[in-house]
Amino acid sequence: MADKQISLPAKLINGGIAGLIGVTCVFPIDLAKTRLQNQQNGQRMYTSMSDCLIKTIRSEGYFGMYRGAAVNLTLVTPEKAIKLAANDFFRHQLSKDGQKLTLLKEMLAGCGAGTCQVIVTTPMEMLKIQLQDAGRIAAQRKILAAQGQLSAQGGAQPSVEAPAAPRPTAIQLTRDLLRSRGIAGLYKGLGATLLRDVPFSVVYFPLFANLNQLGRPASEEKSPFYVSFLAGCVAGSAAAVAVNPCDVVKTRLQSLQRGVNEDTYSGILDCARKILRHEGPSAFLKGAYCRALVIAPLFGIAQVVYFLGIAESLLGLLQDPQA
Repeated sequence: MADKQISLPAKLINGGIAGLIGVTCVFPIDLAKTRLQNQQNGQRMYTSMSDCLIKTIRSEGYFGMYRGAAVNLTLVTPEKAIKLAANDFFRHQLSKDGQKLTLLKEMLAGCGAGTCQVIVTTPMEMLKIQLQDAGRIAAQRKILAAQGQLSAQGGAQPSVEAPAAPRPTAIQLTRDLLRSRGIAGLYKGLGATLLRDVPFSVVYFPLFANLNQLGRPASEEKSPFYVSFLAGCVAGSAAAVAVNPCDVVKTRLQSLQRGVNEDTYSGILDCARKILRHEGPSAFLKGAYCRALVIAPLFGIAQVVYFLGIAESLLGLLQDPQA
């Protein structure tokens, strides 16, 4: 019974540890993904992930690449914990007959996990996107202001550069959203988040489980850690690219600030139609390789920590009276 008692807390701790390590490693790439997805034709600030990161460092400094990281680091623990623990719970419930899970049941378990995680994912993404994209909006406005000054030169007095607008913080954004829109403000884009996260989990968890199973020696209960890591990377990348169109729509819908002459959207269908009409089908793959580079190590690390059972060992020691 001891394993049963520590099972859920251990899963929550493992998910949290994995999330903190993973986010710290890949957050700059995630920032580049958000900025690439949000820029629209005619207002392109960045040509690629590397171009975005170089320009971010030049204009905002090294720590500019980590704008919004505090939100992720705060909320990634419950988000990853819910996702991993929920998938494990649904797999357990669907395999009560003792038989190996069918592919359909594995997909159902992933669907349940993806649905549960949006409780935390939606407000986390909502705040993170505003913070990540603030630098792009500020840089675009600065360039346009400089162009306007050049075109107005002549008899005009020398212009003085306007002071930079204060950068928003997560606490300020939360207060403003709660004051103006209530709790629903933090859940703007909930439908699009579900549209991304549920299919992601439906693809990811069955694919990971089967890849991990292939690398497990017959004589061992668990796969070697490197097999879990590689399986998490491959499954995460495949699922990330598969749902990238939904991620583009979600990012656009959750962005409260727009650049000059950029489209606004009233909903998922309106957003998809305008992207297709104004930017073409390829726009739905914006940031896809960035997202794959983010998700691969993130889930590789998560699965290694999860399957190594760090928290199980720790909690076992704490409960051992001889320790």
